[in-house]
Amino acid sequence: MVQKVLRALTVGLVVAVATVNAADGPANAQLPGILLSRQLAALAGASLGATVTFAIDPAGTRAARFRVDGIYEPTPDPLRFTVKRLEAHMHLPDLMSLVADPSDPAAREAVDAINVKLTDPDAAAAFATDLSTRAPGVTVSLTAREPDNDPFAVLDRFHVAISAVTVVGATAFLLALMVIRAEERRDTVAILRLIGISRRSLLTAVAVEGLVIAVIGAIFGVLIAVAAEGLVNQIFQSRYDTALVFVRVTPSIALRSIAVAVPLGVAAGIGASWPLVRGEILSAFRR
Repeated sequence: MVQKVLRALTVGLVVAVATVNAADGPANAQLPGILLSRQLAALAGASLGATVTFAIDPAGTRAARFRVDGIYEPTPDPLRFTVKRLEAHMHLPDLMSLVADPSDPAAREAVDAINVKLTDPDAAAAFATDLSTRAPGVTVSLTAREPDNDPFAVLDRFHVAISAVTVVGATAFLLALMVIRAEERRDTVAILRLIGISRRSLLTAVAVEGLVIAVIGAIFGVLIAVAAEGLVNQIFQSRYDTALVFVRVTPSIALRSIAVAVPLGVAAGIGASWPLVRGEILSAFRR
């Protein structure tokens, strides 16, 4: 089963490109194939069909020649987006021949770690206990991050806190604007009440006005976010030479933003106009 594995990851810290020769032509047809990451190919000046020499260290120890069969874009990793992905993928037997120590007959049969995927993830603790009991000296650890140790969980909580502060500040600013607008319309509200418009009708009009303003503002904000999404991604992807997507405005995020903005806009409008509508008519005329 192991011999059927087509590709094995080899990081740039383990192997180093020693030479590149793109002019070998058919001479390298018998060489084993290899895939290079885009960053490694650019650094080494390698292209499709080129012959590259890999070794286990920069001194050229146990060097082996390979034919470049492809250049790939590494899968973006948020934890390593600042690191150049100097990586290669090669056939597992070729990797074993390259890194195995000739002086150790068991080097090709030895492994440092084995990844096991359980059918029931909840049984991980029981599996670790059972394996440690059956094989003393074997260390068992989970590859999944614990919620308390997950940096993305901490980042998510930080974003929630920033969002809450932003929403509270924006609501206070909106309420101040609505109060100023209501004060400017004090005489209009008094005249409408004098001609017989009820408080309920005025509050309904204020609520509808706040609803329209909130919807327009929320849609405008979503459009700005969508327009800035590509620009932000382009700047950071170019800066760090990665395909990682830094900003993504999804439909669920847009709908959530609108769902939060609309009730707050309506509440701010009603709250700012409530003292004028509920007060006495003469007081609305500043008399």
